[in-house]
Amino acid sequence: MSDSHVRLSVLFESPFWIALYEREAGGNYEVCKITFGAEPKDYEVYDFFLRNFNRLVFSPPLEAGKTAEGKANPKRMQRQIKRAAEERGIGTKAQQALKLQQEQNKTERKIRAREEKEAEAQRRFALKQQKRREKRKGR
Repeated sequence: MSDSHVRLSVLFESPFWIALYEREAGGNYEVCKITFGAEPKDYEVYDFFLRNFNRLVFSPPLEAGKTAEGKANPKRMQRQIKRAAEERGIGTKAQQALKLQQEQNKTERKIRAREEKEAEAQRRFALKQQKRREKRKGR
């Protein structure tokens, strides 16, 4: 049986408010970054997720770290909760996942641009050849 963990963090990343939706399931860690304009209210975030959850684009899965099973010391648990509640920005694992997603989008965009450029060059060449043929026929 695999555990699933989900975390939603809403934070300010100048100049916009963003939401980080992190999910960990089956040993994989994925993150999705959603950009809001002004500071969203709780009900606006909830409504956004209800309407758009199936359209969220997650980063490629990263290998999740192992979590220790067993009872935790209550004081340690309080410290961990306090640390998680502090405003610290994007976590490093989330940054890595977002960076990986950004790099993949970049390579896809480069491939698409190269294909469009080659198609345009082929089109121009064909047009040039057609003009040469017509000129040769005396038209």
